[in-house]
Amino acid sequence: MADERPIPVILDTDIGGDIDDTWALAMMLRSPELDVRLIVTDTGDTTYRARIVAKLLEIAGRTDIPIGLGLPQASDGPRERQAAWVAGYDLRRYSGPVLADGVGALIETIRCSPRPVTLVCIGPVPNIGAALRREPRIAENCRFVGMLGCFRRSHGGAPRVIAEYNVVQDVPASQAVFAAPWPMTITPLDTCGLVRLSGDRYRAVCDCPDPLVRAVVENYRVWLASRGNYSYASETESSFLYDTVAVHLAFNTQFLAMEQLGARVDERGFTLEAGGGRPVLAALDWTDLEGYENFLVDRLTNRGKS
Repeated sequence: MADERPIPVILDTDIGGDIDDTWALAMMLRSPELDVRLIVTDTGDTTYRARIVAKLLEIAGRTDIPIGLGLPQASDGPRERQAAWVAGYDLRRYSGPVLADGVGALIETIRCSPRPVTLVCIGPVPNIGAALRREPRIAENCRFVGMLGCFRRSHGGAPRVIAEYNVVQDVPASQAVFAAPWPMTITPLDTCGLVRLSGDRYRAVCDCPDPLVRAVVENYRVWLASRGNYSYASETESSFLYDTVAVHLAFNTQFLAMEQLGARVDERGFTLEAGGGRPVLAALDWTDLEGYENFLVDRLTNRGKS
């Protein structure tokens, strides 16, 4: 009989750079299939990122979830696009646990779990590279799901291959992730680079009274303003929502065409199909992109349910 208990998950995120992490976190919190055990912030100023996570968890009523501070790195001011939303927010006000050693917390959560943990990574992976160096045995009790790479198409379906951001930001850590012996599922740009809400779907999100969804929309407007193009899309469509697809893959492959392939990361940060590479289950195409976008809206807004 299939195990129908919620899947224990850890989220590793660079929230506060691109806005899609914020949408993805809201989606995760609205997914009963997932039992969120820990959220770890990754890349750049990880305390800034933790402030966004903490405020969102407060709004969602989920201060039971611990927040781990990832490896501290130099602040990347131009990419701290949601700073205005957390201006004046003191992380010490968060009533849940805030763990200074996020990498250690990630290792401990995986090692102590009686069931395999699904590690959902939606940003660059320096924390994961460090965790594998510190305790490689985490791969024995973990499944990796990530938004990583580009195999055949890039943003918006463009027929060109690029060194995808999450991979190229820390090539050695990405290579370590692809070399670890855990089951690995990814959404590369081939699929996640097509997800965008517009029209009635986008309006359903904007009109939703749920406080968490309202916070997502607020963050989107702050993010747009920080880019200097507030008028571009704020009332008509979302930006690309790459990371939501990784959250979806943590519990379901519906709507996607999955392909098992060998893959590796080269020294320039390109993800390459390689016959002798490690086996990866990759979402390389959509079977029903419109169905997924409807699903995403329904999940966020509880649309159509009493």
